[in-house]
Amino acid sequence: MTTRPVAAVTPDALRLRDALARSSPLAALQARLRESNDRFESIRGTLPSALAAHVQPGPLDAEGWSLLAANPAVAAKLRQLQPRLQARLAECGWPALALRIKVESK
Repeated sequence: MTTRPVAAVTPDALRLRDALARSSPLAALQARLRESNDRFESIRGTLPSALAAHVQPGPLDAEGWSLLAANPAVAAKLRQLQPRLQARLAECGWPALALRIKVESK
């Protein structure tokens, strides 16, 4: 007969969601991540489908928002599309921020 190990339960452990809600810095980080993802959803339809698969939303801060390109060729195409992407963000009501294009390091 094999016995299964019993998982230890920490009585004071918080769920991640609760920890995020209780910590101002973590809540701010979560809000920036959510806004980055929401901004990306706003422009996804503007990207050619073959290109969209190689782009991820990146960091958002007071100075700007980043798009992460899978490789330099994707980054070059995103730079060509940058005015169109910024126009789409404005159409969707997003405050104007610099749009940075970065190659994702692996």
